[in-house]
Amino acid sequence: MVATTALLWGSSYLWIAIGLEAFPPAVLAWLRLAMGAAILFVLTRGRRRIERRDWPGVAVVGVIGNAAPALLFALAEERVETAVVGMITGAAPLATLALALALGLKSLRRTHVVGLVLGFVGIIMMSAVNVTGDGASPLGVAFVLVAVACYAVTAVALGPLQKKYGGMTVIFSAQVMATAAMSPYAAVQVGQSGFSVRSFVAVAILGILGTGVARAVHANLIGRTGPARAGVVGYLVPVTAVILGVVVLSETVSVVEIAGLGIVLIGASLTSSRTNATAASMNHQLPHVSN
Repeated sequence: MVATTALLWGSSYLWIAIGLEAFPPAVLAWLRLAMGAAILFVLTRGRRRIERRDWPGVAVVGVIGNAAPALLFALAEERVETAVVGMITGAAPLATLALALALGLKSLRRTHVVGLVLGFVGIIMMSAVNVTGDGASPLGVAFVLVAVACYAVTAVALGPLQKKYGGMTVIFSAQVMATAAMSPYAAVQVGQSGFSVRSFVAVAILGILGTGVARAVHANLIGRTGPARAGVVGYLVPVTAVILGVVVLSETVSVVEIAGLGIVLIGASLTSSRTNATAASMNHQLPHVSN
């Protein structure tokens, strides 16, 4: 599950870059969400009925965890290179831990403090080149950081819903809601769209595999291991994104950025370790997100 999700999500930044050659951000985001919902409809036979009191939680997963990042990453890649976007996304496990600590779902340990400090330093190193100097785009970096925060919220919210209804049911329902939420913005930008086979194929891969299949797999991963441990995917996603950005798109990555990525991944590895007692405690303390 980790390997599959990391490969699909790590290549997503490449497909976004190619898709943006013909489609504006909101249209690209809507297409990937709609395609993801369509493939999940095919895959999710025997879906369970979601209780009314849980729909607000599903809305959080759909709007904050699906629609918002789909748009934010497209907006970011109009301004910064795909490798940079992928590297900064490596901070997702750190953001998940920080939120869990803030909500009292996980007890603070010394390794967590060290990991969070290292992660903060690494993010600064990766972002510095892109927020200062000629050609800098602090707004692009900000879009990525907000998307990372959205992933953290979703990781915490998705756990109890997945355990109750199963990952496929929740993700499909959330994807439909995300598509609906993105529709008005996409309608505004559709007149700015062009079309190319290359871009459409890229968006199809992004939607069917990266947005549909990968989210279903990751939902089940969170249900098996908890949100903090499922964040291990974040170690592999940025590495895949950097390799594809450099090899396929001929992007350049500085030594400082690579060092920052390494520091973030070390910090994330420190924050992901936990005892069985802590795991059990966290799983029982996860709040019902509709309350």
